[in-house]
Amino acid sequence: MDDKYLFTVRDEVENKGQAPVAIAPYALISRHNPPPTSGNYLLHEGAIGVLGEEGLQELTYKTLDEKKRVPFTSNSAWLGFTDKYWAAVLAPHSSAPLHAEFAANELGSLKTYQANYVQETQTIPPGSTGGATTRLFAGAKEVAVVDSYREALELDRFDRLIDWGRLWFITKPMFSLIDYLFRLVGNFGAAILIVTLLLKVAFFPLANRSYASMAKMKALQPQMQLIRERFDGDKVKQQEAMMELYRNEKVNPIAGCLPTLIQIPVFFALYKVLFVTIEMRHAPFFGWVQDLSAADPTNVFNLFGLLPYNPSAVPLIGAFLVVGAWPLMMGLSQWMQMKLTPASADPTQAAIMNWMPVIFTFSLAKFPVGLVIYWTWNNLLSAVQQLIVMRRNRVT
Repeated sequence: MDDKYLFTVRDEVENKGQAPVAIAPYALISRHNPPPTSGNYLLHEGAIGVLGEEGLQELTYKTLDEKKRVPFTSNSAWLGFTDKYWAAVLAPHSSAPLHAEFAANELGSLKTYQANYVQETQTIPPGSTGGATTRLFAGAKEVAVVDSYREALELDRFDRLIDWGRLWFITKPMFSLIDYLFRLVGNFGAAILIVTLLLKVAFFPLANRSYASMAKMKALQPQMQLIRERFDGDKVKQQEAMMELYRNEKVNPIAGCLPTLIQIPVFFALYKVLFVTIEMRHAPFFGWVQDLSAADPTNVFNLFGLLPYNPSAVPLIGAFLVVGAWPLMMGLSQWMQMKLTPASADPTQAAIMNWMPVIFTFSLAKFPVGLVIYWTWNNLLSAVQQLIVMRRNRVT
């Protein structure tokens, strides 16, 4: 066993008889009763493996209950079970053909889940010794550890033991960048702030054009109001007049959505990093934030702990009475940014946009606070950038 809980097991059989003996190397991992899972569709917990041409396999405990047995035949494989932060995985030392399977059984009230494989039969002549070596990883899914085993042991896609998601090509590099900055500054929260700033710099040309378009839209507000008053009651002519104004002024009203669209994959990638990596577990920021992967522990509805009761325990509405200090700051920063954005010509859309900061405040209150910190900082940087662009375009 090494210091990261990789066990190397060697089984040997000595034939002391007078006739050849046939044996088949066999290994299994068994779990009794389904363990508690997060129940989150963003994270896979259950059976996992890469089985040669069959590729990556991810089966939930529910799927195993339904199918009972899921067999595979492969020339190379690793397979086992994964939880949110830990895993137990078998990795045969040989690349010889093997038969593997995931299975579920019931022994009375006890449910068992099994990942196993059996390799080709070996024939051991009299007086000879045969054997097989397998490896068992049973430990924390630290990114550096999993990546090192993938390379050192040549395990195909072993890094997928960590559920990076469909946006893995964004999620994993983002973690690598955050982790690198963490090693420089010593704080994951500060690393997230730096990454946000770097992303703003990288997307500055595109965002700058978008904010310039938004600034022109804000400058056209008086003319747009005149059109709404002139064609009040006739939505078709009002829309035609608006489109003609956009063409004449060379303004694209959709361009203002680009900054938000750019943020969406980054937002989900950062959420994934905070949610699945054990490195982020219990990682502190500053002040009251001692775990970036958990929700903000404060709550405005008990005056941030001054009142000795738990608002979330209130019947019926308790689930909505969870808003911490960082979600409040995030909502305020989004409100500030919204005030710099041109109002929609449609009163309904304008009303929805006005309520967006409130909706986001309550929606993100239960999200990892690291994500809320990112969103708050991103809003502030966006607002500053918008102010600069508006001043350049002489918009007040």
